[in-house]
Amino acid sequence: MEIYRHACPRNCFSTCGMLSYIEDGKLVKVSGDAKHGYNQGRLCAKGYAYTQYVYNPYRLKHPIRQTPRGSGNWKRITWEEAYDCIADKILELNERYGSNLASGYNKFSGNIGLLHYAVEGMFNSIGPHTKPVGNPCLITGEQAMRKSFGQMNRMMPEKMAEMNAIVIWGANPAVTNVHQMKFILQARQKGAKLIVIDPIFTRTAATADIFIQINPGTDRWLALGVAKLLIESNMYDEEFVRNQTVNWEEFHQYVTEQVDLHEVCRETGISLDVLCELLSIYSMPKPCATWIGFGIQRNENGGQNISAINTLAMLGCQSGQENRCVYYSHSGIDDFPVNLLNHEGPVHPIVQHSREIDINNFAENASKLVEPPLKFLWIALRNPLSQDQDFQAWESLMKELELIVTVDLFMTKTAEMSDLVLPAASHFEEMDVNVSYWHHWLSINEKAISPYYEAKSDLQIARELMEKLNERFPGFSNFPSEREPIDWIREELTPSVKKLYSIESIDDLLESPRLRGEEGKNLSSSAFKFRLFSEENTDTSTYSMNREKTDVEESYPFQLLTPQSLLKIHSQYEAMPWLNQGAEQAVVELSEYAAEKRGILEGDKVELFNPNGKIAAIARISRFLPQKVILVNQAGKNPINRLIAHKPQENPGKSSMNFYDSSVNIRKWCETNG
Repeated sequence: MEIYRHACPRNCFSTCGMLSYIEDGKLVKVSGDAKHGYNQGRLCAKGYAYTQYVYNPYRLKHPIRQTPRGSGNWKRITWEEAYDCIADKILELNERYGSNLASGYNKFSGNIGLLHYAVEGMFNSIGPHTKPVGNPCLITGEQAMRKSFGQMNRMMPEKMAEMNAIVIWGANPAVTNVHQMKFILQARQKGAKLIVIDPIFTRTAATADIFIQINPGTDRWLALGVAKLLIESNMYDEEFVRNQTVNWEEFHQYVTEQVDLHEVCRETGISLDVLCELLSIYSMPKPCATWIGFGIQRNENGGQNISAINTLAMLGCQSGQENRCVYYSHSGIDDFPVNLLNHEGPVHPIVQHSREIDINNFAENASKLVEPPLKFLWIALRNPLSQDQDFQAWESLMKELELIVTVDLFMTKTAEMSDLVLPAASHFEEMDVNVSYWHHWLSINEKAISPYYEAKSDLQIARELMEKLNERFPGFSNFPSEREPIDWIREELTPSVKKLYSIESIDDLLESPRLRGEEGKNLSSSAFKFRLFSEENTDTSTYSMNREKTDVEESYPFQLLTPQSLLKIHSQYEAMPWLNQGAEQAVVELSEYAAEKRGILEGDKVELFNPNGKIAAIARISRFLPQKVILVNQAGKNPINRLIAHKPQENPGKSSMNFYDSSVNIRKWCETNG
């Protein structure tokens, strides 16, 4: 039996090191890599189910074409035919419009390996085109962190085990980051307190010493209220705020004059006694960790929420900066040249730059493009008809496009609406290198088995398609098709990267994952200047949950929260029998209050609806849910995101998707409900 080293490439905190066991060329087992210091030889349920993922009967085997689009009339074609079709369209659009702006892609994080930037590299290699910018998941928080700290923190998550208190603010690691729970448990075994702040009584909250159930979207109020108590009690580090912050006087005046504790309690739904309990945590002279979850910033005021929490965390812990530990995410990829992403294409004589579209409003904005309109769209590493929002805009855009190509392992809802679907390789069938946005380990991903039927990696597709284009039109693309995956990986391992990870060559990574050096030192720099919460660009002083309700809020009075589930990531893993043994019908959780108001009983079939659409689900009544919150997990055959619409932002690409700003109504299911 042969054993190979891998990194789980899903968009997940853990980016786990794993081992594959190969017998007669087949994957027979996977396990955690004991040499990986974060997951330490363990995997989550999704990781252990990878044998079913690779050899799943629903996995795509060959390139297929659908005529007409959306008909379900699929025909198997060869890769050569697929490449011919795509090349024909790209070249025809180039001739029609005089550039490649009518060709574009929509790609995100279905596989976060560095070589999957081959999609961007491929399009860069043909010159200016149409591309998405931004990040639907965490960029609002990243912007807020950079504004507070000047850069992204690099705190090691393993060091959470050394804390005397851990405040988890809007995160649910027991579901979305299971390996972090062991470090939290280690801290608690040494006497640390665990405090969870969340609108939902999560699995993590169930393990906490203190659970604080906050009204959704009011986190900044709570943080500013406790900060006011710190200042009034003189429990903050005065030397720190005067010497290492840039706006202390402004913040002090704002909190003193504008933050009213009675208003804080009314807005958050939290009593003054609980605020005082948090005060005792943040005034401890010992290390305290604050973990800010991504859900905190998935609303219109997300940046202010995170800025306020950062401020509270930095004001507390009087014993020094090294004890002010704020966790969100980090930009480990910034250490690397990411050559595929940054590949420079040919210069166009007239069009100087590619055309950029905010990924959070991609479909709506793409439909408005003129001179030229977008006509060809390549979709890879995502399933927008499950994980995006405003499906009506996507459906409208798809009617306008002349060719849609989707690359995936399974027939997703997006693939169903495409012209061509190309089968993608799994990470066991390709070579890659991976870093995490949470921990600090660098991992190699070896190719362990031959591709499933005719599946190919994004890099292999890019190499072959660009070679086809150049056969048709010499010099059309400058993509270096001759380079193998190992060549790209070696180029990522620059001298600075090797020094940072204490490696001499790729062979060291084949022996074991490596930990990044110099971690977590940015906050102790003498040049560090922290920016406290600012009233600028925030409506904190005027917003009130008790304001007069609008007509829309009266018609759709419940706030919709849509967190990730334990056994799926959006639509990924839906075809795994080990992970899908329950009923296929979606489940909606509602409060006892909502159930009584609508006459709904446990197990009733119900319908959620708003102007964006409607979905059917089975009701589950929760005594722990806030009165006007409705919860539906991501994933499912009828995606909950159908009910979500994202408001356009002033600065495209600079904010996350506002998944948690949606309101809905609920009623018992009736065949005549529209």
